Amino acid sequence: MLSLLRKEWLLPISMGTSFAFYYWGDSIFASLEHPLGRVIVFLWLFGVILGAALTVVRHAETLAERLGEPYGTLILTLSVTFIEVMSISAVMLHGDNNPTLVRDTLYAVVMIILNGMVGLSLLVGAWRHREQSYNLQGANAYLGAVVPLVVLSLVLPTFTVTTKGPTLSNAQQAFVVLAAVGLYTVFLAMQTGRHRGYFTLAEDLGKEEAREARQAPLAWPAVMLAAYMAPVVFLAEQLAHPIDYVIETLQMPTALGGIVMAVLVATPEATGAVRAAAANHLQRSVNIFLGSVLSTIGLTVPAMILMSHLTGRPFILGVEGADLVLLLLTLAVSFLTFASGRTNVIQGAVHLILFGAYLLLIYQN
Repeated sequence: MLSLLRKEWLLPISMGTSFAFYYWGDSIFASLEHPLGRVIVFLWLFGVILGAALTVVRHAETLAERLGEPYGTLILTLSVTFIEVMSISAVMLHGDNNPTLVRDTLYAVVMIILNGMVGLSLLVGAWRHREQSYNLQGANAYLGAVVPLVVLSLVLPTFTVTTKGPTLSNAQQAFVVLAAVGLYTVFLAMQTGRHRGYFTLAEDLGKEEAREARQAPLAWPAVMLAAYMAPVVFLAEQLAHPIDYVIETLQMPTALGGIVMAVLVATPEATGAVRAAAANHLQRSVNIFLGSVLSTIGLTVPAMILMSHLTGRPFILGVEGADLVLLLLTLAVSFLTFASGRTNVIQGAVHLILFGAYLLLIYQN
């Protein structure tokens, strides 16, 4: 029991925090009127949610080791995507309508993953191992699905004229939902079926028998995965209070809410991807960051469109101006990065430069 408490010490903290905000939330949120109170409440909630999300990744990685690729990475990306959908929904439904929250979050996730996470993973991996290999067919399959979904969801609405502004009509939204869900379903069938080998390296296939020989139980990490996700969903709704207060009362940039959500979503997966690259398991890193982008666009966009119709709160999807240029540049550079089956340090540096440009444009667009 003591060993369990030492390993899972964050679970009682997250449960206790959920209990505190459930019963005394009004009193706690009253402190948002004071600058120190805003900082304390935000850091408290953000720290607990981020810690719980990181623990979700730890248990997902345990399942990954026992199930092998691509099932382990699939569990990780779906778990984090579920957290993302619940978090965005909570913030979107709280306070005044923020029509750009979904777009800002999706754009931030794409930039953080395809530039920040990819750049750091490739740079760390190349710095320690010079060159690293991955399955080119798997990376091409990911990008072949990611690019059209990103363009349909974040670029096309900027240029359509059926509706006013960077939005989609109901028929266009229905098409995007069907395209996203359909393409993601086809991709999963390929990833877990006849083309499973695209997402592993040849030398990794021989490890399957050793992995299966361990016969370790899967129930415990699966239960703990669900146990940590429950308070994350509840606390994400509470995090909406300080975020909305800062945006609506203090007149801060509306993109701030999307960035906070994106950091919560991307940080756990970024940690796993960088660790895998440092351990010379670049294939797992590729599965994590490209799979994360695909699941974010393929599942979050349909979920948010459905939520918008159910709640009557419209939202904007199209990326505009300098952000649109940077988004298209990121997609083009990603194609060049994953075109040879091997990576080196210059590719990581290029993606990190693009990530720096994204951070600059947040304040000077």
